[in-house]
Amino acid sequence: MLKQLLLGILLCAGITQQAGAQMPPKRELRAVWIATVENIDWPSRRGLSTEQQKQEFIALLNRHQRNGMNAVVVQVRPATDAFYASAYEPWSEYLTGVQGQAPNPYYDPLQFMIEETHKRGMEFHAWFNPYRAVFNVKRSTLAANHITRLRPQWFVTYGDQKFFDPGIPEAREYVTMVIRDVVKRYDVDAVHFDDYFYPYRIPGKEFPDNNSYRQYGRNMMKDDWRRWNVDEIIQLLSKGIKAEKPWVKFGISPFGVWRNRDKDPEGSYTRGGMSNYDDLYADVLKWLKNGWIDYVAPQLYWEKGHRLVSYDILLNWWSQHGYGRHVYIGHGVYRLGSNASWKNPAEIPTQIMDARTLHTIQGDIFYSSKSFDGNPYGIEDSLRNHLYRYPALRPVMPWLGTKAPEAPYFIDAFERPAGLELHWADNDTSHQTQQYVLYRFDQHEAINLEDPTKILAILPQHTDPQYIDAGYVRGKMYVYIVTALNRLQNESQQSDPLHMKLHNGKPVFIFDPE
Repeated sequence: MLKQLLLGILLCAGITQQAGAQMPPKRELRAVWIATVENIDWPSRRGLSTEQQKQEFIALLNRHQRNGMNAVVVQVRPATDAFYASAYEPWSEYLTGVQGQAPNPYYDPLQFMIEETHKRGMEFHAWFNPYRAVFNVKRSTLAANHITRLRPQWFVTYGDQKFFDPGIPEAREYVTMVIRDVVKRYDVDAVHFDDYFYPYRIPGKEFPDNNSYRQYGRNMMKDDWRRWNVDEIIQLLSKGIKAEKPWVKFGISPFGVWRNRDKDPEGSYTRGGMSNYDDLYADVLKWLKNGWIDYVAPQLYWEKGHRLVSYDILLNWWSQHGYGRHVYIGHGVYRLGSNASWKNPAEIPTQIMDARTLHTIQGDIFYSSKSFDGNPYGIEDSLRNHLYRYPALRPVMPWLGTKAPEAPYFIDAFERPAGLELHWADNDTSHQTQQYVLYRFDQHEAINLEDPTKILAILPQHTDPQYIDAGYVRGKMYVYIVTALNRLQNESQQSDPLHMKLHNGKPVFIFDPE
C-alpha cells in the first residue's frame, strides 16, 4: 500500500508539473457527500452518544476542510425520517437505533451540523430522498407516527423497500411540505436530491403503480405520465424553496447517463444499461432548460475510457447540457481499487483536471466521505498538495442575485512575534457580509484578484475582523487587499491597498491609495 501511495504522490506531482502554467481556478465548488442511510458515513453506527456524534461530525468537517472542500452535502432525510426536529416525521433510527427516539442528551443534529459547517466557511447542502419511505421492509421497525402508518394508501412496496407512489398528488404535496419546512426553519444553503426518483428497476418486476395510473393517468402513456409526475414535484419544490428563501439553491445529482444516443439524438454516445429518462423517469434536461433547478451534479462514477460509459464522453456531454445552470461532476472515490483502472492513482486527479478545462463545468462532488479513509491511492495528498492546494470561492449564480457587499477597509497593522497582525473594518450597512477574502502580493507584483495563489485566507464575518499573517517576512515589502463576500459568494470591490514601505529601516503602513 505504501508503494501505491508513493506512486500516487509522484504521479500527481507529475500531472501538476504538466499543468504548471495553468492557474488553478479561483471559483470552484469542492464538496463531499456525507451519507447517513445505513450509517454509511455518519454517525459511524447507531446509538452513539450525543457527544460522540458531534465529535465524529466535527472530525469529518475538519478532515474535508484540510482536503480543500468548501461545501458538504449531508443526507438529512434518508428514508422518510429526520436528522432534525420535525413535526411531520420521526427521528431517524440511524441516530439512536430506534426510529422516533430523540438524541439523549437532546440536541438538534441538523442545527448543529449547519452551525459547525458555517463556522468553517463551508456551504451546507441538505440532501433529501424524496420518495424512499422504508429502506428495508423486512428489518425496519417503524415509529407510530411514520407516514406509512398514517397514510398507507400513498405507498407501494417494491423489492425490499417501500416508496411513496409519485403518481399520487397528495404524496407529492406532502414531500414538498416536509422540505419547505426545513428550508423555512434552518439556515441551509441548498436542497439536494440524488438519483432516486422512481426506483432503479428490479429485473422482472414492474413498479406497482397501476392503481394511481388508472386514477390519475391523464390519458398519457405510462412512461410519459411517470415523467410528468416527477416534473410536478420538481416544479413544486423549485417554487416552494424560493418562496421560503430566494437564496437557497436547488440541485439534483442524477445518474450519469441522461439518455443513450440510440434512443435519442440528443443523448450521449454511451451504451449504458439504464438512463435517467427511460428508467428513473427523470427528465433532468427539461428541468435545466426551464430553470427549475440551480445545479446538476451527474454521477460520473466510471473511469476514463470505459467501453460502454466513458467518463470522457459523459464529461463533455454534460458540459454541453447545463443550459446556463451550474454543472458539478460527481466523482466515485468509492471506486478506488475496484479494478485496474481504479488502481491508477492518477484516475481521479486526471478527471478533475479534465473537468477544469471546460468553462461550463463549475466544480466537483465526491462520493463519499468514508471513501477517503486511509487516503487510498494518495487521493488526499493529491487534493491537499496539488489540486486543492489553494482555496477557492464557490461559483456565483447570477440568477439568484448579483449585488455584492460594500468593500471593507484596512484600519491598522502591527508587527508581532507571530507575524503581521492586520485589522480592517466592515463597511457594509446592509449586513450582507458573510466572509472576507484577504490577498497578499509582493510589492512589485500586479494586483490580480483572479489569482487564488494570492489568497491568504477566507475568513468569517466578525465585528472586529483581524488576521495574523504568519508567513510575513520582516523587511520584505507586501501589498494587502481585502474584499467581502455575501452568502451567494458575490465579491465586493477591493479595499484600498495596504502598502508597506521602509522608513529608517522600519515598516510604515499606508492605508490610502498611492
